[in-house]
Amino acid sequence: MPLPRPDFLIQRMKRPVAVFGGGVSGAAASRLIGKLGSDCVVYDRNGTEFTPEAADGHSLAVFSPGFALNHPWLQMARKAGCLCVGELDFASFFWTGRVVAITGTNGKTTLTEFLTHALTRNGVRARAAGNLGYSLSRLAADEDGGAPDMVAVCEVSSFQAEQLGHFQADSLIWTNFAEDHLERHDGMEAYFKAKWALVLRTTAGRFLGGISVAHFGSLYGHPLPPGSSVPTEGLTSDPGLVGTPFEGYPQRENFVLAAAWWAMQGLERSRIYEAAASFRVGRHRMSKVFSSEAVTFWNDSKATNFHAVEAALLGFGAPVVLIAGGRSKGGDIGAFAQRIAPKVAHAVLIGETGPSLAAALSLAGVPCSGAASIEEAVRVAAAVCPRGGDVILSPGFASFDMFRSYEDRGNRFENAVSELFAARV
Repeated sequence: MPLPRPDFLIQRMKRPVAVFGGGVSGAAASRLIGKLGSDCVVYDRNGTEFTPEAADGHSLAVFSPGFALNHPWLQMARKAGCLCVGELDFASFFWTGRVVAITGTNGKTTLTEFLTHALTRNGVRARAAGNLGYSLSRLAADEDGGAPDMVAVCEVSSFQAEQLGHFQADSLIWTNFAEDHLERHDGMEAYFKAKWALVLRTTAGRFLGGISVAHFGSLYGHPLPPGSSVPTEGLTSDPGLVGTPFEGYPQRENFVLAAAWWAMQGLERSRIYEAAASFRVGRHRMSKVFSSEAVTFWNDSKATNFHAVEAALLGFGAPVVLIAGGRSKGGDIGAFAQRIAPKVAHAVLIGETGPSLAAALSLAGVPCSGAASIEEAVRVAAAVCPRGGDVILSPGFASFDMFRSYEDRGNRFENAVSELFAARV
């Protein structure tokens, strides 16, 4: 099946397309542009700079989520007469299948992967895409635009949501809402409104949101439509989830929302439980790395905000040794430290926020140690952990001060744990 070819975009693609960003989204956009038979030039802060002279050579610019709407390159491109389109929006012009959008402060990757798994098990041609390392542009290129019976389960970040002008979701699940990305958004209300833009681009009556989304929606003048709020907190145990990744929180929240969406589609309830039993959560999401009578190590490197750390700590009965820190994404570190203090026996702190987090946790009565590397953090954590205790890497901050990604951070952590205990054998 040939890719769709909207005339007004194809006309602008007769000149080389400017692609802003050389990462995953930029590479995916470049692939799709090439599949359409057009040329592109990639501009990246670590490579080719975009200039007024360069802008004159383009009619269309496709930009990655990392580019805020007021980025100087976008302003320059618009001034030169370029149409500027976010990567997700650009991809949506060429995707002919259905789109189930998934957003939220936490849990959206796992929910995206689980829903894709459940649909695939039930004979639906579903692919996970979007903000999880496989952009919708890449999917559209790989599948020649897809087909009406295909479903893209698409993770959408707030950075992507605020850029949308064409993208349309057939349905949307918004998992939760908490403090995050305040380095980009001017406060919590601006962060909420960035995600709310996705609600406006979803078919009416096909939106589901968790309790925290409903709370902040009311607070900011965007009450959820009738029937869209899903009770995701304070639920009793579900015998059908025993032995699955969704038995307890925070993953229970993901299942409840997936099940509500499943019911909205008129699908058989037992099938979503069967899918839960066969699903495995991806790496770096509270996975056990090593366990002995002396200590257990857990990798939760994907916890890049305060809410994720707090959710992780709820799963432990006794206070833990916490390895945390990284690059700030904004937010009140002092308040965060006060909230987690009762669950932390000792904190080993890394990265750019290590000193400020140490000061805040010390004020909250938590003993702290600093570490210059993840390897040192593992050694220190093992030394201070009481016998039979738990050590958790749940950073609460972005990884880019010391690592290439949260995956790189998690891999380095797991390697350090392996090396430490191999040396003791």
